[in-house]
Amino acid sequence: MIKFGTGGWRAIIGEDFIKTNIQLLTQAISNDMHDKNWEDQGVVLGYDRRFLSDRSARWMAEVFAANQIKVYFINKNAPTPLIMYTVKEMKLPYGAAVTASHNPADYNGIKIFVEGGRDATEEVTDHIENLIAKIDIDDVKTMDFQEAVKAGHVEIINPFNEYIDTILNMIDLEAIKKQNLKIILDPMYGVSKTSLQTILLTARCEVDMIHDRHDTLFGGRLPSPSAVTLHHLRNMVVEKEYDLGIGTDGDADRLGIIDEKGNFIHPNEIMSLLYYYLLKYKEWRGPVVRNIATTHLLDNIAEAFGEKCYEVPVGFKHISSKMEETDALIGGESSGGLTIRGHIKGKDGIFAASLLVEMISVTGKRLAELLDEIHDQFGYFVMAEHDYRFKKEDKEKLMHLLFKEKQLPEFPYEIEKISYMDGVKVYFKDGSWIIARFSGTEPLLRVFAEADNKEKAENISQIMKEFLHL
Repeated sequence: MIKFGTGGWRAIIGEDFIKTNIQLLTQAISNDMHDKNWEDQGVVLGYDRRFLSDRSARWMAEVFAANQIKVYFINKNAPTPLIMYTVKEMKLPYGAAVTASHNPADYNGIKIFVEGGRDATEEVTDHIENLIAKIDIDDVKTMDFQEAVKAGHVEIINPFNEYIDTILNMIDLEAIKKQNLKIILDPMYGVSKTSLQTILLTARCEVDMIHDRHDTLFGGRLPSPSAVTLHHLRNMVVEKEYDLGIGTDGDADRLGIIDEKGNFIHPNEIMSLLYYYLLKYKEWRGPVVRNIATTHLLDNIAEAFGEKCYEVPVGFKHISSKMEETDALIGGESSGGLTIRGHIKGKDGIFAASLLVEMISVTGKRLAELLDEIHDQFGYFVMAEHDYRFKKEDKEKLMHLLFKEKQLPEFPYEIEKISYMDGVKVYFKDGSWIIARFSGTEPLLRVFAEADNKEKAENISQIMKEFLHL
């Protein structure tokens, strides 16, 4: 029962996320590496703070070691972007992070990375799934972790300094130092604390922290930075007069921002701010890549600067591939993940947060001020977002209705085109749009709509909801 989604393999602990499945997955990757004569190159393994993450990473290491594949083991809680960076820098064919990212606490999972430190493509994960189907648990080879360390099959590494130095070299430290910023961080009980705190302290920011202890239940919250989950951070920013509040998800590849007035800055706005900043203030050039459920404000910004916006399916592997193909300047998604050209080929909440701090330091402008600047030039966009849970039989009915019969509700707006690239997306001639797609990480139907005002976006969403009887 190992099936990869848009963000790796994720499953409920004790149901499908169990030792035997983890071993089967690792044996499949080991077999693939032997088939391709990659066994001498090795793999990088890391893990986050979830329940069973550290032990699961050791189970993986034991299988790789028994298959005579060298393991570079990050023996401390590691942000996912740090692991991706290490795969890239060590020029290894495979790496893995034991994490379920922003999923609920009863989930865990494994993200697979390939050469260059990018997310494994569907071609790679489909191949791994096919290999797993051919393996019996009796075929799995293992050896004791400590014995593997003694034998040299497992090498403990700590790439923290190299990763931090890379980010420090990519941002304008001197500009940040001049501002004496007061910043509060919420790692959401995840793994961003040490990395992000080190970067900001090096830049002479005053840094405070909340929700930084180890709690595998994430304080009873979903470890996903949103307007709802960051309410404590928002209150702290206002009460203690911080210049900025930064929240990161469980494995630190996504972020959420609270401005100095306590406003939640939507990930769509974060990406728009950074793209605009890189184009106008740093005078860099290049297109932008966004997924199909991310704001079209990016399209307007790109067009105004003579650039192009490329739309891809959900899943950062699609974004990184299109960025490489088009030499894009920035790529990201409405869930809060992004990267820029020259950094790792995957989303990095730590780097994105650092770049935002640089942005307000270099421009000397608050986030609200910069957003007004953007909206005045490129228009106002508001997104309505809704998630709906369903039973297995309901999913089959919904899929038949939407993707087999291709039925849609009667909308009171003229339709320009319809796309089935990922789910179904309806583009209206006035620039608004709506998409309905099944989540690749949880049993949810996601319905996003964007328009020039909240009422219209919610109205479009409601029409879809009623049509699908959600």
